[in-house]
Amino acid sequence: MPAVDEVKAVMADFSDSTGLSAGGKTVRRYLWTDAFAVCNFLGLFRRTGDEHWRQSALDLVKQVHFTLGRHRDDDPRSGWISGLSEEEGRRHPTRGGLRIGKPLKERKPGEPYDERLEWDRDGQYYHYLTKWMHALDQASRFSGDPVYSEWAVALAKAAHRGFVYTLPDGSKRMYWKMSIDLSYMLVPLMGQHDPLDGLVTYTQLQATATELAPFPVRTLDAEISEMAAICREMTWETDDPLGIGGLLCDAFRVVQLMVKGRLQAVGLLNDMLDAALQGLAASPARRLLNLPAKDRLAFRELGMAIGLHALEKMEKAVRENQESPVGDAGVLERIERLLPYAELGESIEAFWLEPENRKARTWTEHRDINRVMLATSLLPGGYLEL
Repeated sequence: MPAVDEVKAVMADFSDSTGLSAGGKTVRRYLWTDAFAVCNFLGLFRRTGDEHWRQSALDLVKQVHFTLGRHRDDDPRSGWISGLSEEEGRRHPTRGGLRIGKPLKERKPGEPYDERLEWDRDGQYYHYLTKWMHALDQASRFSGDPVYSEWAVALAKAAHRGFVYTLPDGSKRMYWKMSIDLSYMLVPLMGQHDPLDGLVTYTQLQATATELAPFPVRTLDAEISEMAAICREMTWETDDPLGIGGLLCDAFRVVQLMVKGRLQAVGLLNDMLDAALQGLAASPARRLLNLPAKDRLAFRELGMAIGLHALEKMEKAVRENQESPVGDAGVLERIERLLPYAELGESIEAFWLEPENRKARTWTEHRDINRVMLATSLLPGGYLEL
């Protein structure tokens, strides 16, 4: 089955089984998965020209906001988590952030921390919010409607305000997980790549807002400056496949923003590429390919496969824009050293396209996120290309 047909089938089934399409199914929304799904729908629209897919993306945006922008059904609170009235909440659905969509209620203040339970408890994750900012930004780019860009910027401001805090010496840090209403911290650790995701995403949002407006937009300058300061104290090396894939996706966004003249960051870009190369060289990825499906987590591997597709697109963009800042010889040299790893992505896709491997518990227990990220890897343009 050609990739586009496979993606059509996956996304049509996803729409039906999660309650997006008509049919009386229970609505099941999860922010990370839905962010990739929006981009997949937009990618199908770009590839086929069928308006159905773009409308599916916009319908999903609306349903996510009305579900994850509001309190849970089992919460004594009701309405928008931002505290806005019904009318104002509909106009500004991201001002309070968005819930993760986990099955269990969030941990209350003072309630004992249980690491195992915390993975299944609701709240807000910064790295999920940046994925949704990106999905909204892509919706604006594909539709030409600035409202999605406005919602993305509002979400960036809410997330930054909720997750970034100041240490006694005046430096900034970030929390890993916050409560549903962003009023208290749930997990204090800082995600290694969260500041980088924030810096790249905020810059992207500001670029889009400027392109859609008749005058330059500087509304995220303060947030960009604070993220840049945090990033200067960070390193990006990781051997986690999902983390490596995220680095490569962010690097491709940096390249695209640099080509458009929206960002000057050759040093940061080279650091990201160096970290990705180090991670791939040390990664257990090749060993993973020899394991049975029951011992593999598809969505983590597929995150790396998506990043490896970004690497291929990055090489093309750099070669075609040698006169721009990305033409720096060091950038292309690093990309060329990374390219031999591209075959890993193809191997990962082929493995998870096998029906027998999708019978494993590790696939079925995470079916929504696995199949949507497989679809992204098969047709990555809607997610990767700004």
